[in-house]
Amino acid sequence: MTEQTLEKLRILTESAKYDVSCSSSGTVRSNKQGGVGNTLGGIGICHSFSDDGRCISLLKIMLTNYCIYDCAYCINRRSNDIPRATLSVTELVELTMEFYRRNYIEGLFLSSGVVRNPDYTMERLVRIVKDLRTIHRFNGYIHLKSIPGASRELINEAGRYADRMSVNIEIPNEDSLKRLAPEKDFQSVFQPMKFIQQGVLESSEERKKFRYAPRFVPAGQSTQMIVGATADSDKDILHLSSTLYARPTMRRVYYSGYIAVNTYDKRLPVLKQPPLVRENRLYQADWLLRFYQFKVDEIVNDAHPDLDLEIDPKLSWALRHPECFPVDINKADYEMILRIPGVGVKSARLIVSSRRFGRLTSYHLKKMGVVMKKAKYFITCGELEARGVNELRPERVRELLLPAPKKKTDDRQLSFQFPDEP
Repeated sequence: MTEQTLEKLRILTESAKYDVSCSSSGTVRSNKQGGVGNTLGGIGICHSFSDDGRCISLLKIMLTNYCIYDCAYCINRRSNDIPRATLSVTELVELTMEFYRRNYIEGLFLSSGVVRNPDYTMERLVRIVKDLRTIHRFNGYIHLKSIPGASRELINEAGRYADRMSVNIEIPNEDSLKRLAPEKDFQSVFQPMKFIQQGVLESSEERKKFRYAPRFVPAGQSTQMIVGATADSDKDILHLSSTLYARPTMRRVYYSGYIAVNTYDKRLPVLKQPPLVRENRLYQADWLLRFYQFKVDEIVNDAHPDLDLEIDPKLSWALRHPECFPVDINKADYEMILRIPGVGVKSARLIVSSRRFGRLTSYHLKKMGVVMKKAKYFITCGELEARGVNELRPERVRELLLPAPKKKTDDRQLSFQFPDEP
């Protein structure tokens, strides 16, 4: 590998680190005779961590960080004076294969800035994944970012070679998107999503008739939204997420706390640090939507448009609805058990299956993984005599469950001054 290629690699992996929608998809792609490697379910891409705590792929790279767009929130925007680089199709294919053969990576996460026009950029991305699959017989994981505004023909061709495709929404409100990224609109984002969805559904029908019909984006699609760059509430973000999850091929919505990389742009808020706690609460609420049978209006509403940053969303809901508690662990249905703070999906299933053989106690719940520190205020079972949320009042339970405040540190203890300094 030449010094020039290494420098390009450094620049383009650095430019790609702010895209967080790169986790494993769980897809399985078995090795074939004459092929190179395979993709194991549940593994997908290897991960590393950047200096700012972001989870990144070991080969999470852009084809180019040149871009015709001037989006206010993007580090690669046209007006930024940053190091730029572009890899050729051949260079990127060879890099991927060399890294894969050395077991440095388990797959490729590929995105790109937009050069010339969306179709020109998308065509080059398609050539890369096509060469990997057809010429080099690469069977590893490939996550391909679709370019907003790309044609259906290119999306359909890309879907035959990629395991997962994604199109980033970035800003959850179209008016805010037009203000921060005037060259973009929701139509250019949702149109490729629609093409991917249609391709997946058509492929599914074909495979019902023909066993060896080619698969189209077998791991579905994902998207990402930036949190904190606009005034949109958590209610707005979660309503959009819920709408996206109603689509049959949407697997994940990712949330990225806004990092102030373009502090000179007056359209953007001034933040001392990324809203990582809010990002974490949104992921917890997203989990409630997907696995705990919650509706958006139960988590956030007009009275509470934003998530509580001090406690998790499920506990917040329980404290706002003390009339639903206590729940009798030995009698309640599965749906209600899921709503008890401290009880997860696996624990809820164990509770329902185990109570057929005898009355459950707090000892059994601990063995099943229930967090009794939280759950004891919301349940009745066996010998448990703890005072519940209705006796103690929600305000008191909240105080008891809040994490202990960190000790304040005197800054003077962390610095050294000479006697003659002011």
